[in-house]
Amino acid sequence: MAAALAEARAAAMRGEVPVGAVITDASGAIVAVAGNRTRELSDPTAHAEILAIRAACAAAGSERLPGHALYVTLEPCAMCAAAIGFARIMRLYYGASDPKGGGIDHGARVFSHPTCHHAPEVYGGIAEVEAAAMLTDFFTARR
Repeated sequence: MAAALAEARAAAMRGEVPVGAVITDASGAIVAVAGNRTRELSDPTAHAEILAIRAACAAAGSERLPGHALYVTLEPCAMCAAAIGFARIMRLYYGASDPKGGGIDHGARVFSHPTCHHAPEVYGGIAEVEAAAMLTDFFTARR
């Protein structure tokens, strides 16, 4: 999660919402890192999770990432949750909860739907205080 937090800090420095993501393989080695780039790329899908999944899939030469884990600083939204399922990621670790836009434990709860083809093991609250503080500070400075 430390690497994901570093990506979130880098995203904030670029003026992006501070969310960072890291994907590890079955051995625990980092295979992809990303931070939000929606503004930079003018792409509403350029969330940290999506960018990390794209990079990890490219590195693996596959659209699926069985045995991989995703660490992200904020509870993924419904779009990212769907991508996590489609990529067949084994475990998801996230930091801060997102009662407004989350898609895992809040909102859409994507993995609880009968149409969900794959649901990873989910572990929330990892480095939650630091991740939440980073988001709060970012938005407070813009209001």
